[in-house]
Parts: sequence; structure tokens; C-alpha cells
Amino acid sequence: MDFFHSQESLTTIQWILRAVAAYLFLLITAKALGQRSISQLRFLDFIIALILGNIIAHPLSDEHLGLTGSMITTIVIVVLYLTTSWLSLKWNFLKHYLDPPPLRLIKNGQIQMKSLRKAKISVDHLFSELRKQQIEDIAKVALALWEPGGIISVFLEPQYHPITAKDMYIPTSSFSLVKPIIVEGSSDDKVLAQLGKDHAWLEAQIHAAHLDMKDVELATIDDQDQIRVYTDLDSNEKDEQTLS
Repeated sequence: MDFFHSQESLTTIQWILRAVAAYLFLLITAKALGQRSISQLRFLDFIIALILGNIIAHPLSDEHLGLTGSMITTIVIVVLYLTTSWLSLKWNFLKHYLDPPPLRLIKNGQIQMKSLRKAKISVDHLFSELRKQQIEDIAKVALALWEPGGIISVFLEPQYHPITAKDMYIPTSSFSLVKPIIVEGSSDDKVLAQLGKDHAWLEAQIHAAHLDMKDVELATIDDQDQIRVYTDLDSNEKDEQTLS
């Protein structure tokens, strides 16, 4: 465990062990921070990312620095982050400081230049974000908001909304979520348990279609227990079969 401490020089194996230890430690740290801080960088998340990156990076490039101090500092930073996140749920002042309310960039087809300057984004960037959402005319926008995470939420005027089946009085079936249940011959027991099924039931369904589990590249199941089986996905001729 000498690679944890500062030394005059490190061997190749010690450098490798130090990198592996830092990598595993960062995995645990990222899990402790929570998924929200990873999926969407808020003001506080951005600061934490900068700090943690610098704390861990230096021991991985300088043998005179030990990992122990960096890990202790990282743990303290994570505790402070979690504490601040919890306090922001209790104190409105802290909540509004870390997660300010969204800025209104467009209202009824009109750009709000004051909000645009406050958000520090250009008109060109705004139009670029609209194009990404297939909006070619700003007059179609009823409301556009600059969210704290840096995302622009856009709401169209009612007359520009796409026509739905409900608008046309077209009968539709209920929503059904399709989930992968077999991938490369291996079944997902967790999905089976959620559906109240077991491996024996799935294997019976596959055998009834004159197939073998190991030959199934992919199989999906919906909420109505309808199984769709795909075989030979790597070949040009794909075999698809639906089991009821």
C-alpha cells in the first residue's frame, strides 16, 4: 500500500495501482453525489466537478503527493455537497441562490432582450437552440424559458401543436412499455420478477415457438406479456417472431 503515500519515485506497478485506486474511489464518489449531479450540471455541481477534478488529478501525475490526503479532502467535499443540497431543500434563500427560477427568454413570439442579457446568451445561440427543436419561426413560440441547468424549454402556441389521435377522435390502445427480456441468450430475471413471471415460463414460451434460448439474440416483452423474438441480428436477413 506504499503507492498511497508520497514518495521520491513510483514504479510502473505503483502508478497503475494508484490510477486503479483513484478510479474506483471516483466511482464510489460519483454514486454518493447522486444521479442528478451527473445528468445535469447545476451551479453547485459545476463547482464540485472542478474541485474534485483538481484534487484527484494531482496525485495521479505527481509522485510527491499521496492519495490519502486527496481522498480525505474529497470525502469532506462530498459531505459538504450533500449537506448543502439538503439545506437548499429547507432554506428558500439557499435554494434560489443555487437553483434560481428560470428566465423568460421569449413570450408570445417576442424576444425578451433583458432576460437574454441576464442569461448571457446571444440571439444566435437562442435561434440555434430553437432549430434543434425543429422550430423555424420564433412567432410560433408562446414561451421559452432558460432553465437553471442551461436548457431552454420551449412551448409552442396552441395552433402550432401537432395533431394527436385524441384531436381526431381516433381510438387508440393503452400505453405499453417494451422491455428487453433476453439479450444474447441470457434472460433478465429482474424484469421477469416485475411481471410476476419466472425463467421456466419464459423458456416454455420460447420452446413453444420451436426456438432455443441460446439462439435468441434479443427478445422483448410488453405489458400484455407479448414477446417479440429476434434472431441473427448480425446477418443481413433478420428473423423476427411475435409470440402471444
